[in-house]
Amino acid sequence: MFTRAFFAGRLAANSAFAQNVVPRSLFSTSAVTHKAKLPHEKLRYAPEVNELKLGDYTAKSQRTGVIARKKGMTGMWDEWGVRVPVTVLQLEKVQVVSIIKTSNPNCARLQVGCGVRKEKNTSKPLKGHYDAHGVEPKAKVFEFPVSPDAALPVGTEITAAHFVPGQLVDVTAPGIGKGFQGVMKRWGFSGGRASHGNSLAHRTPGSTGNINPGRVYPGKKMPGRMGGKNVTVIRLPVMKVDTALNCIWVKGPVPGHDEQFIKVRDSTKLIKHRLFPEGAAVPFPTYIPGQSPALPRETIAKVGGQDPLVPSSD
Repeated sequence: MFTRAFFAGRLAANSAFAQNVVPRSLFSTSAVTHKAKLPHEKLRYAPEVNELKLGDYTAKSQRTGVIARKKGMTGMWDEWGVRVPVTVLQLEKVQVVSIIKTSNPNCARLQVGCGVRKEKNTSKPLKGHYDAHGVEPKAKVFEFPVSPDAALPVGTEITAAHFVPGQLVDVTAPGIGKGFQGVMKRWGFSGGRASHGNSLAHRTPGSTGNINPGRVYPGKKMPGRMGGKNVTVIRLPVMKVDTALNCIWVKGPVPGHDEQFIKVRDSTKLIKHRLFPEGAAVPFPTYIPGQSPALPRETIAKVGGQDPLVPSSD
């Protein structure tokens, strides 16, 4: 129990502390700013790119990625007449918004925007950011790491000709959300028995642990929200490039729903694969109209090899 002496001592201590408190107006803003400074600030590097010109692609070069919109899936036929399922990705006014400074002088980052955002739907800080770089507001913005020799000036437009038919790309996008799902749909559990010896436990996860240690291990596969997270599919071949529609045809499915923003970049995990077809002219750092050679409207990748429809002699 607290006594009267305890409360009296606390009251006296509080009154003494209140007399020693300095009013807020006596603190100077310069002193607060001086104390808030960090003792050591890291140096930031950004490549200086004044003009856009073609360069030579090397094995250590890393080009920028783009933001595309998924238009849906269709099919096309390769040179042998085999039908290939493809996903159509369209580039809509993809531009370099700014060059991000990094602490590593051997690595740079480009901020790339896609689409158009109405000015009334753009916040004042974002509008000031776009106005400072002379770029119109974008619907979506992402950052891509690049090598210093692949940096692009602010305002450079990137088209579908940035990619070479037959090259490999990595695509990243949020997968389609499935909502709250059970373990059979989410993790592929077999569930309980259908009839004999089972009562109201057909789709339950079953046991979640032992009596020792008496807890559920982290990462246990249980019911929960399914989908809606970023998914990356690697090494997808570019089957066709359409410079008029500004579209690329990528083999196979791509995560996300239609009209979803997709990040597309050159593949990085190349074990026994070639990033570009042998003898291909790589537009580096990107395709530049007037400097790069003219391209036809459609360029289709060559699969190569033998005709799969002709039976082998073995």
